[in-house]
Amino acid sequence: MVFKRLLGSLGVGGPTVDTVLDPGAVRPGGGLSGQVHLKGGDADFDIEHISLELVARVEAEHEEGESEGVSLFERFVVGGGFRLAAGEVRSVPFSVTLPWETPITELYGQALGIILGVRTELAVAGAKDKGDLDQLTVGPLPVQEAILEALGQLGFGFKSADLEYGQIRGTGQQLPFYQEIELTPAPQYAHQVNEIELTFLATPGGMEVILEADKRGGLFSEGHDTVTRFTVSHDGIEYQDWNALVDGWIRQLVEHRASYGSHGSHEGHYGQRSSHGHGDHHDGHRSGPGMGTVVAAGAAGLAVGVVGGMVAAEVVDEVGDFFEGDEEDEGDEEG
Repeated sequence: MVFKRLLGSLGVGGPTVDTVLDPGAVRPGGGLSGQVHLKGGDADFDIEHISLELVARVEAEHEEGESEGVSLFERFVVGGGFRLAAGEVRSVPFSVTLPWETPITELYGQALGIILGVRTELAVAGAKDKGDLDQLTVGPLPVQEAILEALGQLGFGFKSADLEYGQIRGTGQQLPFYQEIELTPAPQYAHQVNEIELTFLATPGGMEVILEADKRGGLFSEGHDTVTRFTVSHDGIEYQDWNALVDGWIRQLVEHRASYGSHGSHEGHYGQRSSHGHGDHHDGHRSGPGMGTVVAAGAAGLAVGVVGGMVAAEVVDEVGDFFEGDEEDEGDEEG
């Protein structure tokens, strides 16, 4: 979806920008390509630089509760240093590489409710303006898809996904936020956990898989959280028995929670999540728009619940509505 605007800082008669991404979903660590289309205004303008900014809608937790904001997590300069004549039409091709920790926004063609955007900035004659915004669609890496497929075949279902501002202790996390995929438990674990949250932290050499379980509290005891962390490679995916491996992870998660009781994670081996700046584990979760709970089985893998087929349309609408209203706030936070 394209949002065309005149460069507000230059007023009426300034150049316009329209960025068009190549069709199809991209992958974390993969290439993002397209064209930046420029059209000259009523006079000649010196284009100092053309930048692409990767931005995400992120949730933050603090003492007052939860809030949402925009996080800029990567920036690329893809052109500039030329004069755009009055009325001139020019296209600037680009190809950039996404961060490996870029969140996934869709699974099996269904939107997960994660909002990512590519924002184009022009610097013209000393003035800057966010001239264009496009939705970014990111599919899973093969190893991520293999793990999600195994979870689905084991009986886990998709519930929701969101982006949390903060760091996960003891990991190699690079971005200022992480993605949580919340799953309903498989029947064989339903009496032990309310839900399981999954986070992927990919790198060129492999991927950290962080699993968190919410324990069901007994009549006289409160539930508590347990976190485990595993590392997998991008290579040899086709030779791995993913169902057995992932089921082993879940059993280990449940067993360690039982072993360590209210102490939560095992020190040194199992990292604890912490919200950036205050170190307290979060409890609240936001369900994506129109997301329902679906328990998938067999070859169908991990299914996504879609109510009335409205998820994709709502997500597309949110891209413009959300980012347009938060651009200035994001600049203050990330600048």
